[in-house]
Amino acid sequence: MEQTLDNIVKKNLKPEDLKQFNRIHYGREDHCELKLKESTIKKCHEANIEVAGYYFTANREQIRDPRYVKVGVIQHSIVQPTDKPLSEQRAAILKKITNVIDIAAAEGVQILCLQEMWYMPFFLCTREKDKWAEFAESATEGPVFNFLSPIAKKYQMVLISSILENDNGTWWNTAVVINENGQYMGKHRKNHIPSVGSFSETSYYAPGNLGHTVFNTKYAKIAINICYGRHQALNWLMFGLNGAEIVFNPAATISEFGESFWGIEARCAAVANSYFTCSINRVGTEVFPVIKDGRKEFITRSYYGSSYITAPNGHRTPSLSRVRDGLIISVLDLNLCRQMKDQWGFNMTSRLDMYAEKLSQKKET
Repeated sequence: MEQTLDNIVKKNLKPEDLKQFNRIHYGREDHCELKLKESTIKKCHEANIEVAGYYFTANREQIRDPRYVKVGVIQHSIVQPTDKPLSEQRAAILKKITNVIDIAAAEGVQILCLQEMWYMPFFLCTREKDKWAEFAESATEGPVFNFLSPIAKKYQMVLISSILENDNGTWWNTAVVINENGQYMGKHRKNHIPSVGSFSETSYYAPGNLGHTVFNTKYAKIAINICYGRHQALNWLMFGLNGAEIVFNPAATISEFGESFWGIEARCAAVANSYFTCSINRVGTEVFPVIKDGRKEFITRSYYGSSYITAPNGHRTPSLSRVRDGLIISVLDLNLCRQMKDQWGFNMTSRLDMYAEKLSQKKET
């Protein structure tokens, strides 16, 4: 269904009541919308893409200048049915995403994050592996990297690409960071692997072994907390301790698995760790024909989109649609990260020594 919380509230509240709702729910009375180009709005309308722009300000300082960065996140559906040749499925998605990246670039986006496993259907619910193995590829030499690298260089844009990585026969759920020159900057591997309901991801790839890397890009210090990792508070914490200013959470989550707390977890993490969070969830319905006990059956999974961005003071944007492709563009003043640390003193009062002692005792027992 298209209904979102924003639509329901707007239809049923008077203007003054709406301001109060926005203040309490979003942290500010208005959404601080960015003025987007007419060409952007036109192109998105023609492609049936929802587009929204917002900005987050920090207090003006006497000595330090603002540290503005413009980020973008894309949620999208697959294009071809899942029984089409894999090359056709991937090519159709790449074509779609090229158009959206071009639009984001025209608006001056400097860091852009794509959703989890963005270039393929999320087949991990099928329990089938061999037929999808060609989607697993090298982080540095695979077709997806070779596709994105020249785009990053063309637009001087940092790109975050979630892939199914094949590293010498071992599979990983990996986010690759490509810098503004189109060069491989590094990768993060998903630390926490779910086996929940039909999503038996432990059958496909290993838990991450790269820790909690923060990438010092030209525009900001960024990290990637992939999908299921958002349920782990210490996962968010470690990115903050390592100096992240923006943490992206590319995801693929269906409504049966936590839509009620989708809008809470990353927002709480932003407040607790004094950084920005960008939550990206895929959208659309994916139908997989599978053979079970000699009979053809269908597995259907619908994703609820609802991507959004949160600031370290808890202010957040409205969510994108639950059912449509979408692009959020947002200007962030990174000074807000340090200002919130200074105001709340979470790092100074965190008592990590006490937690570490208890965790060490638990490990020993």
